Amino acid sequence: MTPLPTESLSAADLRQQILELVGRYQAARAAEESPFVPGRTRVGCAGRVLDGRDLQALVEASLEGWLTAGRYSREFEKKCARRFGLEYCSLTNSGSSANLLAVSALTSPLLGERRLQPGDEVITTALAFPTTVAPIVQNRAIPVFVDVDPVTLSPKAQALRAAITPRTRAIILAHTLGNPFELDLVMELAREHQLWVIEDNCDANGSTYRGRLTGTFGHLATLSFYPAHHITMGEGGAVLTNDEQLNRAVNSFRDWGRDCWCPPGVDNTCGQRFNWQLGELPAGFDHKYIYRHLGYNLKVTDLQAAIGCTQLDKVDEFTRRRRENWNYLRRGLESMEHLFQLPTATPHSEPSWFGFLMIVRDDAPLDRPTVIQHLESHKIQTRLLFAGNILRHPAMEGVAHRVMGDLTVTDRIMRQAFWVGVYPGLEQTQLDYMLSVFRQLPQQRRCSQASDKCCNCHK
Repeated sequence: MTPLPTESLSAADLRQQILELVGRYQAARAAEESPFVPGRTRVGCAGRVLDGRDLQALVEASLEGWLTAGRYSREFEKKCARRFGLEYCSLTNSGSSANLLAVSALTSPLLGERRLQPGDEVITTALAFPTTVAPIVQNRAIPVFVDVDPVTLSPKAQALRAAITPRTRAIILAHTLGNPFELDLVMELAREHQLWVIEDNCDANGSTYRGRLTGTFGHLATLSFYPAHHITMGEGGAVLTNDEQLNRAVNSFRDWGRDCWCPPGVDNTCGQRFNWQLGELPAGFDHKYIYRHLGYNLKVTDLQAAIGCTQLDKVDEFTRRRRENWNYLRRGLESMEHLFQLPTATPHSEPSWFGFLMIVRDDAPLDRPTVIQHLESHKIQTRLLFAGNILRHPAMEGVAHRVMGDLTVTDRIMRQAFWVGVYPGLEQTQLDYMLSVFRQLPQQRRCSQASDKCCNCHK
């Protein structure tokens, strides 16, 4: 297409020309990407997968100039809620903020006697990303940590039951690396003891349990749209719920703590903007400036939401690719089960895998540092399982908490586990290269001396 002289075009024509050029740019850029070269091109553990439609949506939103949350944000919230079969989806600026909003919502006076109070207990696992645990502490509740099953990484049933006390109010757990925790057990305990359940679904967008999407079981669920996750907005997250009161609390905490539920740029949705009398404020005080909670400003921009709208259309394809890549690695690494404990899906689940987890066996003739150094030296990116045991980090020093039983498995994973990528940007050539590098590992040996006196036995 040859650009026309701009003076002869209307704003609408110029906009269309810009979007067409953006699509052509992305196609040309993709065609010019260097081919994969084994040993020279990095094999990533995660990454964004964008196409021309995503960039066109981003540019189109920028041309509108609204920038803050607007029509694209509302469109995404409706589409995402519909995908999960839920009433409400609230966009926010990250998955970590989504967790903060979900836990904060449980402290709302809107919930009456069921609200989470300072000193109440919330059960979780120490095998966690920090911002699954941080909102519990930030809301002045007491995290109670249980160990996990060594195969599925779900909380141990016996420890979960034993952890419940009269002060327990909620359970917040992550579907680690996309593998669902045992939702039958957790929801049974929640019903029995009238507990709130928050599913940290940030790693598991597209995973199912008994044929039903994770994120639809708990009272609240969270999503992340960071580039490493299943779809991306760059930064972004969401809170899902079917509960009107919880949704109102989430949106209030996200939007400065205000009581008003009008979206940005909209006034007087309730038709009573100047007729309220709340707290000790004078009658008729503008409802847009009445605050129900001490909240935050955690809104997303419409530029991010625009990309999210096009990415959401691809989540099923991305999920399919993640499962295919995971299964390909699983089959290819079966011959190495004497060295590694390989991942296994939780019974009754079909994960949308975030990564491929491997745990170096206790009796393996090599250790995790040796494995990781070998992979990284061959340009294969690795990651540890997030914080490992969150209680071993300086951030938890002096933080009130309780541990039910021991954390033996969590500590073992902290010392011996790592994961590699299965994200949709990986093709079979990269997976084959990854497997070939893994197969060189039996020649490696655990170094028997301190690092400053290395015997080079791994060479």
